[in-house]
Amino acid sequence: MKEMIEQRRKRAKAIKEYGTLRKAVEAGALEQFQDVSLSEAVVLGLVNQEVRTFVGIFGHGMTDVGEALRIYEEEDVIKTYNVRNEVEASHIASMLRWKYNQVSAVFTSIGPGGMQATAGSLVPLANGLGIYYLMGDETSQSEGPNMQQIPRREQELFLKVLSTLGPAYSLHTPEAIFTALKRGDATVNGKEKRSPFYMLLPMNIQPKVMIGCNLLEFPEKSPESKVISIDQETYNEAVNAICSASRITVKTGGGAANIDGKVLEEFLELTDAAYVHGPQVPGIYPYSKERNMSVGGSKGSICGNYAMNECDLIIALGARGVCQWDCSGTAFRKAKKMININCDYDDLGQYNNSVRIQGDAQEVLIKLNELLRGNLNSDPEWIKGCVQKKEEWEAYKKLRYDQPVLEDPKRKKKILTEPAAIKIACDFAAEHECIKIFDAGDVQANGFQIVTDEKPGYTISDSGSSYMGFAVSSTLAFAIAGNKDYPMAFTGDGSFMMNPQILIDAVQHGLKGMILLFDNRRMGAITSLQNAQYSIEYKTDDQVVVDYVQMAEAVQGVKGFYSGETPEEMKEALAKAYKYDGLSLIHIPVHYGDDELSGLGTFGDWNVGNWCERVQKMKHEIGF
Repeated sequence: MKEMIEQRRKRAKAIKEYGTLRKAVEAGALEQFQDVSLSEAVVLGLVNQEVRTFVGIFGHGMTDVGEALRIYEEEDVIKTYNVRNEVEASHIASMLRWKYNQVSAVFTSIGPGGMQATAGSLVPLANGLGIYYLMGDETSQSEGPNMQQIPRREQELFLKVLSTLGPAYSLHTPEAIFTALKRGDATVNGKEKRSPFYMLLPMNIQPKVMIGCNLLEFPEKSPESKVISIDQETYNEAVNAICSASRITVKTGGGAANIDGKVLEEFLELTDAAYVHGPQVPGIYPYSKERNMSVGGSKGSICGNYAMNECDLIIALGARGVCQWDCSGTAFRKAKKMININCDYDDLGQYNNSVRIQGDAQEVLIKLNELLRGNLNSDPEWIKGCVQKKEEWEAYKKLRYDQPVLEDPKRKKKILTEPAAIKIACDFAAEHECIKIFDAGDVQANGFQIVTDEKPGYTISDSGSSYMGFAVSSTLAFAIAGNKDYPMAFTGDGSFMMNPQILIDAVQHGLKGMILLFDNRRMGAITSLQNAQYSIEYKTDDQVVVDYVQMAEAVQGVKGFYSGETPEEMKEALAKAYKYDGLSLIHIPVHYGDDELSGLGTFGDWNVGNWCERVQKMKHEIGF
């Protein structure tokens, strides 16, 4: 054992110094063929692909991998962060990739831990984020039912479950690690739409040693590459469609998040198009620009939905066509054609009657810009009409911001409305260049209607899977990344209670950030939907009073604040919370009631509940 640990330390030191195993071997620091256990091979292989961060929870199904991680951390090669929930670990890894393009690995034990992490992996699956998942699994010799395996007498049931979600691999044999790492790299780094890669490690295989393991067989990280179609006929068809249209709307999805704003702006001007964005990507094109019609969709804006409903050509950039993004297929009701630009061909196939250009959004727009210069054909009334709708939207919001407090039926006193409170917080975030992260529910929905970012990367919203608890959990990624940015998690009382363990982990790992807890003591988004569809609420309300300030301060190192009941009091609380050197939480009671000024409303269709028949009928009539 002592000799094995010494050899591990030698390998760890070498890869730290040289960066990759190939460079270490070529420099003579390591012999090419060595005896390496599977557990160390997993760690060594991931480090060779530049994975340096491991987040998760140890259990009896992951002890041997944990021992390998221990040695590599002692040699300052990797950092391991133990947290208190596997879902939380997944959210942290998602944010590291989302905000900082940092690939990390989530580790869990066998059984329930793996299932928790799998549930959390819906976020990277929905948002195209590459992450490694390392999960303990039942022993390969099937000597009897393993505790915490899926209790059926079948082989590799976890592999079956995970393979349904995405690429997965069971390390049934130590020497299979090389294939697993190649497939993992292609999934996490190389695909046009990245994805989690699930790696299952049977407990009895983890400590097995590969005699004479070839260190040069470990794959390195694939370089980033961009897909772009070179079919000139497709580009010509797109240009003809643009030149034949007079009311053009461009709408971006999450796949266009990294597009250069100048390239997009030139394209909008050349096509004389209105611009609408999905909730994931505000700020790519500044909100203050005349063409920016804000967010569109089921919970869109007046102007954003107008631009989608009235255009005769829709140009979609990097979108999956999620139900709320395009109002369940009914948003483009007057469009005669679509130009769909996407790296993923399955997403290109989402719509009929479309010119499909496969490729990176920016690279495709650069090519289209070259072809479009001097070919403008537009209706001067189009942008004018959109601007009028934007003015209507601004007046609509201002009416609510100007009435920031209302009498709350449940609390029997005047308190802040949710739109007013979110607007105050967004203004504060803009002033201090904080990163806004929105949780699921009505906080998220009102939030992306309110956000008016001028630059990209300042708002992150998991609208792909709408995972309750994502915002608060993911803030820990900012501590792991070195507290370079200040996160503000916008969460509801329901979402917060899904993942409150961040209060402990924030102190453990030195997070500096803020949780804004908007408390309407109900599942506000669903209550609103029930009232809109059936004119009555059912089981989405609660009568429990919670002192969230006291809850926060029960954790030594967390500071709690009460927002008060006026804009002035909330601004004062924000200033105090921001100055705190650690995690702060502001409890913000918000109004819920029938007064229309209490919320921002809904301006799009959605295939849900008793609306389904009408929306489906409309979708088939439109034919996209």
